[in-house]
Amino acid sequence: MTTRPAGDDLLAVFKRADLGGDEKLDLMEFTLVLDELGLAWTRAETQDRFEKADTNLDGFISYGEFRAILESQGWAKGPLPGARA
Repeated sequence: MTTRPAGDDLLAVFKRADLGGDEKLDLMEFTLVLDELGLAWTRAETQDRFEKADTNLDGFISYGEFRAILESQGWAKGPLPGARA
């Protein structure tokens, strides 16, 4: 079953996946969050989306990058907190 979190729920999902508490996800943490959301992406699809989401090429995904990749897949609704309309 898949669950589409929105707003604060999505941030809570991100924070639970952030095992290091460093406000960014590595590939393993990203994979865990996908599992929690019930997304059935292959390992190759997960790697590809991780690389596409990592727009600043630091090897991690920030909340903004995480939100953007889920929005591009139709999973997150609405603007980022603090984003300008």
